[in-house]
Amino acid sequence: MKICDLTQFYSPVSGGVKRYLAEKKAYLRAHTDDRHVLVVPGPETSVRDDGPTRVYTVSSPLISRTSRYRALVNLGAVERVLETERPDIIESGDPYQIAWKALASGKALGIPVVGFYHSHFPEAYFRTVSKFFGQTATAMVMDAAKRYVRALYSRFSRTLVPCAPLGAVLADWGVHNVSAVDLGVDPRIFNPAGDDARADLKLPPGMTLLLYVGRLSHEKNTQTLLAAFHRLCRRSPGKFHLLVIGDGQQRRLVAALRQKTGAVTWHPYCSDPLELARFYRAADLFVHPGVQETFGLVTLESQACGTPVVGIRGSYMDRIVFSDLGCWAAENKPESLATAIETMSRTDLPAVGTRASAIVAARYDWRQVFDRLFGIYREVITGFHRDR
Repeated sequence: MKICDLTQFYSPVSGGVKRYLAEKKAYLRAHTDDRHVLVVPGPETSVRDDGPTRVYTVSSPLISRTSRYRALVNLGAVERVLETERPDIIESGDPYQIAWKALASGKALGIPVVGFYHSHFPEAYFRTVSKFFGQTATAMVMDAAKRYVRALYSRFSRTLVPCAPLGAVLADWGVHNVSAVDLGVDPRIFNPAGDDARADLKLPPGMTLLLYVGRLSHEKNTQTLLAAFHRLCRRSPGKFHLLVIGDGQQRRLVAALRQKTGAVTWHPYCSDPLELARFYRAADLFVHPGVQETFGLVTLESQACGTPVVGIRGSYMDRIVFSDLGCWAAENKPESLATAIETMSRTDLPAVGTRASAIVAARYDWRQVFDRLFGIYREVITGFHRDR
């Protein structure tokens, strides 16, 4: 079987989608004889072989200097790759022009196409419009987003979602070809047993180390985390330290908070999973302020390393949290998150982390994830050619 992944959600410093694709490549190398084609944007056009994966990079304009995302607009180049490679199945990893191109090329070439609904983008539109406009405008935008999702994802042979509750939302919107596929962790890397990076930070004894890993942006709600931490420092000087790993438009807010509190350490994007696991193990508590997550891969990785998580209740991430959600913030407000961090920090964090790590290792190994996903691929391919 030859699989082709198409996405523009891919950059040198991107997160969940890039990790998913990297782990897929590792699975192919270790457990199958299948072949893989990956088409992503980049600063220049190139092709290279990486084990079972042939990576096509298409020269694309930069749309963000911090996230380093690029808009893959050269759809002719995508079409030429598909015509050359003739994969058995195509997977589109974003909901914009690449998705429509994948569908058109799949139809022309007689190849089934699946879409992975990584991001629940209508929710982001809803929050933005509701913040600045009235109920009528918000309802109109949400209705248009639902119709777009239904029109696009109903065309795929299968729509993959990272959690069943999100699949239920899409089904309610009229998308009925949905299969839930969890994301995962590599328990050989993300586990409590290895060394950690705490000594590198030179913290005073007894200080509670909080960790955030991810993009520093409005979509990730990091402004709420930073405001919450400022409150913690005013309430309990010297008790908490915040380690931030990642970059983005709110990097300046991190620098300002460090200046105000003297209790913030910033580390750039970490691409090495082994090094990232050392940071997870160093922390007492991982803080995830996201309210738009469809899965929350860093939450899973942190718990796999034995570090409990605290955040804001109400996203699709809740179902992969294996500690008491009653400690979590009930509102997306700095005061509520600060109180949640204080409450969670008073629990037996090592015991909570040990339980969570065991659950993650048993349920979310990447090998189990891809065994299921590749079974779906084969089912789709068989059904597609049977129905032609």
